[in-house]
Amino acid sequence: MIISFKNDKPFVEGVCLDELTTAIETPFYLYSQKSITDAFKKLKDSLNAKIFFSVKANSNQAIISLMRSLGAGADVVSAGELERALRAGISPDKIIFEGVGKSLNDIEYAVHNNIRQINIESMEELNMINAIGQTLNKKIIIGIRLNPDIDSQTHCKISTGRRTDKFGIAFDLLPDLCSEIKKLEQIKLNGISCHIGSQIHNIKVFERVFDKMKKATEIIKENDLSINHLDLGGGFGVVYDDEKELNLKELSFLISSIFKNTAYDISFEPGRYLVANAGVVITKILTTKRNESVNYLITDAGMQTLLRPAIYNAFHNIIALTNIGSDKIEYTVAGPICESSDILAKKILLSQQQAGNYLAICDTGAYGAVMSSNYNTKGLPAEILVSNDSFSIIRNHEKVSNIIARDIIPVWLKD
Repeated sequence: MIISFKNDKPFVEGVCLDELTTAIETPFYLYSQKSITDAFKKLKDSLNAKIFFSVKANSNQAIISLMRSLGAGADVVSAGELERALRAGISPDKIIFEGVGKSLNDIEYAVHNNIRQINIESMEELNMINAIGQTLNKKIIIGIRLNPDIDSQTHCKISTGRRTDKFGIAFDLLPDLCSEIKKLEQIKLNGISCHIGSQIHNIKVFERVFDKMKKATEIIKENDLSINHLDLGGGFGVVYDDEKELNLKELSFLISSIFKNTAYDISFEPGRYLVANAGVVITKILTTKRNESVNYLITDAGMQTLLRPAIYNAFHNIIALTNIGSDKIEYTVAGPICESSDILAKKILLSQQQAGNYLAICDTGAYGAVMSSNYNTKGLPAEILVSNDSFSIIRNHEKVSNIIARDIIPVWLKD
């Protein structure tokens, strides 16, 4: 947890949260630069492989820029994420573009920016890229995202490597795909990629993935093609509740043993592992109420701020930044949105709370702000980055007036 208490005051690194809640409208996201840096170095030192930060986990340009300063590249899944990475200073030759639904404009934008590699996820996409190469008289560097038909043994909504999932090209089609690639003059195959899901803690799952990728390299050789790059995905699990911490030493041993005597350029595309535990949402209690046997704390953060509890039934620890007495009360923390699913936590024990107090929703650095919305015409939350005893607003709180200004009433509906 990135929050510590000094003389009963809450701090992230050297910044007192009491000062922030006075100056910045809640709810807001807060990230610890030290926590992100420590997670990156731990992973990099353990795996001794290239890191391409999965931008979808947290696409704020300040976070991407921090990753750049640490030596990471970027893994993007849209032209918008690609533009963010470029604007944050990531070199084009350190950007990999994947995604199951790239448009023609997306691919052309990537090609014009000379990025490192476009990972194809269908035969149609391969032919589309080749056609662009013919128009530009340019060889385009691609990778193949394979679907290995491996169950990640994680939440069904974040599993991406089963046969029926929409991601990647079926492993069984690899020989046919190799034959097709050899016919296309504007295609240069550079590598293969595989990503089977997120929040994986079982080391045996990674072993199955690495074995399947090793087999894929052999199939490619048998079909008279060569590759340099192996993108072994991400999905490294983090601790939200009572999960077992992923054993990076075992993971490193798997890599070295399975890919021994090979010269492939191995990389990973972590997102959650680098930023999840580095973030918190700071929210104000708007009111307290009791319905039947349920003690509710109604907060200004809700599913419009943090969607994960509503769609994944995800657990996030919540701590009180203000305590009234030592007795614990069982609370359900709910947001302000007009949905019964807008529940952030059920039946948690906190010291007595009252309206105006602040709570911290922990481990929200990944798939938090990026999934926030304007539902119920709520402004997107601010984002803050803390470094030592300094902080910077890296996204301003969105004004409702700006949301409303986006709407256009047609002339025939105006009086």
